[in-house]
Amino acid sequence: MHIVLSGYYGFDNVGDDAILLAIIQSLKKWQQDIEITVLSNNPAATEQTYGVKAMNRWKLKEIRQLLKTADGLISGGGSLLQDQTSMKTIPYYAGIIQIAKWLKKPVFVYAQGMGPINHPISKFITRQALTKIAQITVRDKASQTLLTEIGVQKEAIVVPDPVMGLNGTDFHCDWLAKEALADESYIAVSVRDWPSVIAYKEKIAHCLDQLARQGEHIVFVPMHGEHDLKTSKEVATLMKEKSIIAPADLLIEEKIAVIGQSQLLIGMRLHSLIFSAIYATPFIAISYDPKIDAFAEIVEQPVIGHVEIDDWNGVTLFEQAVAILESYSTVQEKLNQAVQPLQNEATATAKLALEAFRKH
Repeated sequence: MHIVLSGYYGFDNVGDDAILLAIIQSLKKWQQDIEITVLSNNPAATEQTYGVKAMNRWKLKEIRQLLKTADGLISGGGSLLQDQTSMKTIPYYAGIIQIAKWLKKPVFVYAQGMGPINHPISKFITRQALTKIAQITVRDKASQTLLTEIGVQKEAIVVPDPVMGLNGTDFHCDWLAKEALADESYIAVSVRDWPSVIAYKEKIAHCLDQLARQGEHIVFVPMHGEHDLKTSKEVATLMKEKSIIAPADLLIEEKIAVIGQSQLLIGMRLHSLIFSAIYATPFIAISYDPKIDAFAEIVEQPVIGHVEIDDWNGVTLFEQAVAILESYSTVQEKLNQAVQPLQNEATATAKLALEAFRKH
């Protein structure tokens, strides 16, 4: 079986790269000899990193030829069908789905987070793209509700994010040992830039200073390459106490290990929260998007506030961190109970996809 995989791949975004790793591993778990071609922004790097074939995601004529010979298209995971970051995103991913449909190839939407979808034209394009496809799976109930609201007739099944299927014990990071952190307790921090009139970076820095004064090591983990490295440096500069920033070019597996082996994560990026969860490491989320709130609710971890709402500060964030650290074993056990069923369900999504393609 030959499957084409479309998503936000080859952009040096650790969250999406982890999704790709998880989907590939899950597909191969159920069918070892499956052939996978990934549509990537950096095909050579994708081929080298994941041991699959890859094609330039922008060459639509070549993609059409590729889909002609394939057994189906997987669209996902991640937040592909949304118009919050760009009005070009939905037309691109919907366009790839449409090419597969024209060629009468089955399409499986894989654990996507839907929305925000704000503009009427975006809603129309999404509705058309998701008509007459094999199956839709989404990663939270909010996505399921959104599709119903915009008029998608086909029922969407809620499944865990693919990354929940990764096994945290498989990963390690030599950088931790080099920084003499391998045997130390530390707090991991994942921040990203977001347009807001609220001084959220100052609030985070204030909290981290208080934690550092209590003897905690602070380690920033840039999830999206140079973008998050820049924001990490900004927050670190706002701090009065010492902190460490992990290299932006650590491998996916290494970033998973750095976050998972921490005592606590204070995180903005969704997949930093998921990396934390697969290790049963407690986290405090800082939201900028409904997907953050949705995942935190699923695994019963706190969201301290939103980067655009001024109802939290460095003190409340610090107090939340201290409360978790003081009742650590109870919090960790509760998280573990929430996460374990999701880890098994996450790999089962790949089985659903393969069954959908075999039916065609």
